[in-house]
Amino acid sequence: MIKPHGADALKPLLVTDANERARLVAEAEKLPSLTLNSAAAANAVMLGGGYFTPLAGYMNVADAMSVATAMRTVDGLFWPVPVLNLAQNVDAIRGAKRIALRDPNVEGLPVIAIMDVDAIEEFTAEQIETITREVYGTLDPKHPGVAVFQGLGKYCVSGPIRVLNLSYFETDFPETFRTAVEIREEIGARGWEKVVAFQTRNPMHLAHEELCRMAQERLGADGIVVHMLLGQLKAGDIPADVRDACIRKMVDVYFPENTVMVNGYGFDMLYAGPREAVLHAVFRQNMGATHLIVGRDHAGVGSYYGPFDAQTIFDTLPADALDIEIFAADHTAWSKKLGKVVMMREAPDHAPEDFVMLSGTRVREMLEQGIAPPVEFSRPEVAEILMEYYQAEKKKSAA
Repeated sequence: MIKPHGADALKPLLVTDANERARLVAEAEKLPSLTLNSAAAANAVMLGGGYFTPLAGYMNVADAMSVATAMRTVDGLFWPVPVLNLAQNVDAIRGAKRIALRDPNVEGLPVIAIMDVDAIEEFTAEQIETITREVYGTLDPKHPGVAVFQGLGKYCVSGPIRVLNLSYFETDFPETFRTAVEIREEIGARGWEKVVAFQTRNPMHLAHEELCRMAQERLGADGIVVHMLLGQLKAGDIPADVRDACIRKMVDVYFPENTVMVNGYGFDMLYAGPREAVLHAVFRQNMGATHLIVGRDHAGVGSYYGPFDAQTIFDTLPADALDIEIFAADHTAWSKKLGKVVMMREAPDHAPEDFVMLSGTRVREMLEQGIAPPVEFSRPEVAEILMEYYQAEKKKSAA
């Protein structure tokens, strides 16, 4: 099986020994505490589950700036996006060497991790601007990732952590949320060697389904891991439970047994385009995938990135950066000429009208009205789930 990134074995920071965890939970109640923002809490979950192997905790200012500008930590580890614990106020933990980190996404603000504080530093406005520009490729405050990042705070609290739980993901998504450790174990149990990962924050339409098949067939892969984001999204994105139901229905009905795993991970979407695509590759390597499908406008939003920027960034990475490979995909759509889904670049004799193409707005309007999109666009079983969701949302907004 493919090795984890930067290590011979995964380094999950979740405390799994019940006695040790109970001891740390009791200790945490006596420590100064910091309530995390959602982004920092998501980083804790990813560190806890081994997805961010080999990191031991949150980065300091020097590492963050080095990662932002050179995609390497000060010590030389390849890493594409700073993993930070930013805060707007640190008065409660000033001078503390060991603190409790509280989860903002769970009622009662329970402790999610214990941290040994290496440093509490202050980012300058110029440094925040540099990170924003390098990671997101824009300073536009209308960009949803930029808006979130620049509102997190200027104080950088760095140091190693021990994770005590995995937030709401285990309880809210018990059938779907899995750590990198668990996914590696299941890949091994299935006997898969070559594994394709498909990233999604949306339900999968027919074109996405066929793209997974294309990748599996062309690479000769043993299986596919449909790996969905379960964390915070921007307004208007479809909730994780609805996406989960859609994807599971598609897999159950249309894929052979033991060819697809459906899992999810606990992270907040960055919408950082190319840089986020590379981060996706890092933690998919950690979970055991040998290939990652990178499609048109992967992890993008609006028109901030070129349609294939998330693919071409991999051409610029040093040879020793990653072991995982990408499957570079074009936009896929149903060809009226050929009667099947194709990558558009592989149909040079087609005009736009030869494809079944629907805008997201048009699809949403159809679903709200109880009209199923054409079968060339969406599986009817998936469309039914989405129609129920959109019609319920329409009723709520009208009430």
